Amino acid sequence: VQLQASGGGLVQAGDSLRLSCTASDTTFKILPVGWFRQTPGKEREFVGGSPYIGGGRTLYADSVKGRFSISRDNIKNSAYLQMDNLKPEDTAVYYCAAQVQRYGKVSPSAQAYRYWGQGTLVTVSS
Repeated sequence: VQLQASGGGLVQAGDSLRLSCTASDTTFKILPVGWFRQTPGKEREFVGGSPYIGGGRTLYADSVKGRFSISRDNIKNSAYLQMDNLKPEDTAVYYCAAQVQRYGKVSPSAQAYRYWGQGTLVTVSS
């Protein structure tokens, strides 16, 4: 499964941005999907994750709860990260990823994900 992430850019604090993650394989729709972010010198951080549609609850990191939301579109073979009320500390390269376990639960650990998109840079200015 190949993933293509897009939608990053430069925004101001308080703005919104939506990231997209499109998969090459329809298997994607039954795989848990995660969004991660990384800044220089730091480890990749779990932002949130979604199981397949109807497969349970979506998880979010405490730092983004109430501001970020994840959705999926099986017709478009895609997942989205809607980011509202962005803060400068949200600045990072954002990655989408998919686990290999079909119908699995979302894991906050990057090691659980086999398929990764190339990353898209989000910069939030104050």
